[in-house]
Amino acid sequence: MQNQKWQASPLLKASAALHVGAAASALVWPGSIGFGIASVIANHVVLASAGLWPRSSLLGPNVLRLPHGRDEIALTIDDGPDPEVTPRVLDILAEKNVRATFFCIAAKVKNQPALVWRIVDEGHHIENHSMQHRHYFSMMGMGGIKRELVQAQQVIEDATGRRPQFFRAPAGLRNPFLDPVLHQLDLRLVSWTRRGFDTRIHDAAKITQRLLANAKAGDILLLHDGNAARSKNGQAVILEVLPQLIDRLSQQNLRFVSVEEGMRADC
Repeated sequence: MQNQKWQASPLLKASAALHVGAAASALVWPGSIGFGIASVIANHVVLASAGLWPRSSLLGPNVLRLPHGRDEIALTIDDGPDPEVTPRVLDILAEKNVRATFFCIAAKVKNQPALVWRIVDEGHHIENHSMQHRHYFSMMGMGGIKRELVQAQQVIEDATGRRPQFFRAPAGLRNPFLDPVLHQLDLRLVSWTRRGFDTRIHDAAKITQRLLANAKAGDILLLHDGNAARSKNGQAVILEVLPQLIDRLSQQNLRFVSVEEGMRADC
């Protein structure tokens, strides 16, 4: 990817052309300035809306599914590692012989070296979920976004010995500055096919049903070991969801793979 010049998405190209056209019109026909300003404002609304839609590809490439049509499914787990929840998640994954992809907050990676090593040692992959998981990530400029991703890349590589290949934006929200930074760092944006909303929903049965509804080969599923909602008994809902979810999908003869493995053409 780094050997190729970054290409803006069609929406970004059209937005740039609109800005240039509005400025040129205002210079040549001063009476058109009101229309030009209204057009630019409308364009910014469209760009903001695209950034607030996690599954959108309007701002650049966005992996929503595994691409090769094999009987595979990717389980992705966000916002960890959590010293209480992640070890129990790993116990379940080991019992079920399932590999997952952990999109980790690099500041937490830095503080949990032993837990991070256990994740890697048990065959899972750790990918980039930013350095700090800032709530205003989608409002940051290009410099701020690049610092977040560069720092996270280095921290995760130092902790695991493997440089992340994939990035997931905090809460899935982003802006037009993200895609050129991803290109510079040779990262691919990964969102999801479906999510359980397990940071807000406290009912494990509802979360499981959301993830299983129309589930099929190629899906990328999202759960959370960090910031997880708690069930009535006080434990993170992911711990109740995972065993049922894995068993049901395994009964469909789906094989759990890491995102990296699912993206390979030769697997």
